[in-house]
Amino acid sequence: MLDIRFSSALKAMLFLAAAAEQGSPTLSSAQLAEGLGTNPSLVRKLLVPLARGGLVVSTKGRAGGARLARPAEEITLAEIYRCSMGDKPLWACRPESEHVCLVTANAGEYFAQLTAEAERAVLDSLGDRTLAGGLAELRRLDAASAPR
Repeated sequence: MLDIRFSSALKAMLFLAAAAEQGSPTLSSAQLAEGLGTNPSLVRKLLVPLARGGLVVSTKGRAGGARLARPAEEITLAEIYRCSMGDKPLWACRPESEHVCLVTANAGEYFAQLTAEAERAVLDSLGDRTLAGGLAELRRLDAASAPR
């Protein structure tokens, strides 16, 4: 099963960044849900770790909603990844089996090392990118795909 928490959180954060640029910094969970193609309840659950991580501020009630806690230029994609994914590793290792040969005795440790290395590379790449940069990249992609 694919884990879409990071992509959903990133998309929600991009919506909030775009709204802030357009002068409407707060979006309701219904507005975010429409953009994400899901329901408001799921959006509220998605926002909890982002709020806990200091990336969004959420207010409850009829006029409530979510907004960025800091400027988009100050929020890295690595922060969004860490908040949305928590301690879940990039890849899960197969359960250990009886150690009867070279492979079964060492594959778990080998895979754990590969996963740690890949996770560091992902976080390094995401750490160099900001939410504002992501919005700029979306605009570049939109302009490139516009009919001429």
